[in-house]
Amino acid sequence: QVQLVESGGGLVQAGGSLRLSCAASGGIFGINSMGWYRQAPGKQRELVAALNSGGITIYADPVKGRFTISRDYAKNTVHLQMNSLKPEDTAVYYCNLESSYGVRSWGQGTQVTVSS
Repeated sequence: QVQLVESGGGLVQAGGSLRLSCAASGGIFGINSMGWYRQAPGKQRELVAALNSGGITIYADPVKGRFTISRDYAKNTVHLQMNSLKPEDTAVYYCNLESSYGVRSWGQGTQVTVSS
């Protein structure tokens, strides 16, 4: 069973930066993609950014140009560098891994709060 452990969330002022990290461990036999989702209060969980095994990245429109996803393939970790943060970026951020078999695993979530 895959375990995902996130770190790096916290409180930051608008315009500031945070870096989220997610380490994957457990029964990993192949990875299609790793990425980040977020869920704000009263809203559905949404994709923030993802990176597939071919190196292709996807970003949600609201974060393009501000967030950067990267992956350490040797360590099965994924990072999300978040710059120019806005209050609307406030949410719980979840790490996601999709295996080669199409099975999705989720981290426990890390809170990001951006004050105005």
